[in-house]
Amino acid sequence: MSDSPDITLDMIREHLFAAVVCDALDSLGFRNQSPRGALPPQTVDSVLVGRCQTTLWTDMAHEDPEPYSLELEAVDGCQQDDVMIAAAHGSTRSGVWGELLSTAAMNSGCVGAIVDGAVRDVRQMRMMNFPVFARSRCIYDSLNRQRVIDRNVPVEIDGVTFAPGDLVIADTDGIVVVPQKVEVEAIQAAWNKVNAENITRDAIKGGMKATDAYRKYGVL
Repeated sequence: MSDSPDITLDMIREHLFAAVVCDALDSLGFRNQSPRGALPPQTVDSVLVGRCQTTLWTDMAHEDPEPYSLELEAVDGCQQDDVMIAAAHGSTRSGVWGELLSTAAMNSGCVGAIVDGAVRDVRQMRMMNFPVFARSRCIYDSLNRQRVIDRNVPVEIDGVTFAPGDLVIADTDGIVVVPQKVEVEAIQAAWNKVNAENITRDAIKGGMKATDAYRKYGVL
């Protein structure tokens, strides 16, 4: 689905954040759109907004006959504003994402990565200002330890489905994925809530009691 004609990805990056989008999805009945396990920022503390480009990983204990093949295809297949989703089941067997993949992904237009597993080369990725969210860090290379077994398919992180092309927003509070079928409604609801929260916050700053502000504006 194309972006809303009124609210662009750049506007989302500037004005929205993961928690308010999660609240908007709640209000639409989509109450399981954010992984509960921590995938904190590993490189830069910024809001990551883009479209899911998915990869499914597995652990392995044998020599890989085609090392890195599908992960390289995935990276080379990135388009502008993609976010690489690496669903590795939280494995710490190796660091599946690092500096070289980040460099190649950036060259293809990718704006960040979310890794349900471990990463490495954190200092270098931080210097690149490339946003990476992950379970943990691991110094080991993925060769003969983990590999991509599928790409451009729906994947799960903590029971939350990330489908190719879905909108994803990540920041220091967490990660939320917006199904394409409700994207316009969810983002508009989040936009409205941010504006209402700004009004409520200004009222409380001006001396209004929190209870009175909630009764008047219905936002907390």
